[in-house]
Amino acid sequence: MVCIRKATVDDLLAMQECNLFCLPENYQMKYYLYHILSWPQLLYVAEDYNGKIVGYVLAKMEEESTECHGHITSLAVLRTHRKLGIATKLMTAAQNAMEQVLVPKQVYGSEYVSLHVRKSNRAAFNLYTETLGYKIHDMEAKYYADGEDAYDMRKQLKGKKHHNHHHLHHHHHHSGGCCSADLKADGSAEAKTE
Repeated sequence: MVCIRKATVDDLLAMQECNLFCLPENYQMKYYLYHILSWPQLLYVAEDYNGKIVGYVLAKMEEESTECHGHITSLAVLRTHRKLGIATKLMTAAQNAMEQVLVPKQVYGSEYVSLHVRKSNRAAFNLYTETLGYKIHDMEAKYYADGEDAYDMRKQLKGKKHHNHHHLHHHHHHSGGCCSADLKADGSAEAKTE
């Protein structure tokens, strides 16, 4: 059995280890700390019955936009635990959390969630489009460090819509966020967010 739960600071080293095993895009520990301190509601891990972290999703709320939306930074599942629906469960948990991001005295619902996926990563592309309902929004040339292009994908959420979203980016670094990521063609996950 694998359980999906919110990540804690104590999970960050295991999340980083999972990332290093699975993905070509790797992050320094300070990047994981930045996410969990800024958007603690949006990071989730998959834990097996031995207490080992076998997958994670790293997500955030975008602060540079007047629109309220979440972004999946990274998603990974160890090869030994693939094809069990874990990536879908992690993504769903993060997306649901994005719709309920708490900001002082108000609740803002994320209107959509975005992510990037390699054009060659058919497994991830199929997960996002066929299982999770994402659509291609744009294509970003040479997005990845190795020069590969990325699809910029979005999924509309049911989040509450407000006309005063321009106030949000001043506050949500104090509160929660969201998580998501991309899968590689071999079934592992990868995503990159700047």
